[in-house]
Amino acid sequence: MERHLRVVIAKPGLDGHDRGAKVIARALRDAGMEVVYTGLHQTPEQIVETILEEDADALGVSVLSGAHMTLVPRILDLMRERGVDDVCVVVGGTIPPDDAEELKRLGVAEVFTPGSPTGAIVEFLATLAATEA
Repeated sequence: MERHLRVVIAKPGLDGHDRGAKVIARALRDAGMEVVYTGLHQTPEQIVETILEEDADALGVSVLSGAHMTLVPRILDLMRERGVDDVCVVVGGTIPPDDAEELKRLGVAEVFTPGSPTGAIVEFLATLAATEA
């Protein structure tokens, strides 16, 4: 039986705008992936716990608040501490290019900024699924 890629979509911190995260979640689901949306105002600890509980293959973090350089590194640190640093992490939101490069250096696989086609995100994660097959 074919196993579908399981992706957790998370909205950390105080950011209250989740339309983009929901659009991405729907696009991934429509592409045949299993998607778990955490909802708004998640702590890094809650996000990592969801990754563990859901046996996720990938994590999509949506940050529009500007707190990406605090929240994402904390999530990555917690993932390493909990032994789930093999989960692919992508970040979306208003991320300046210099910060995107730093996030990648810290372990983020890819950063998608506003205006990124949903197809590009789906394709990126589908490639991950293909390499796991």
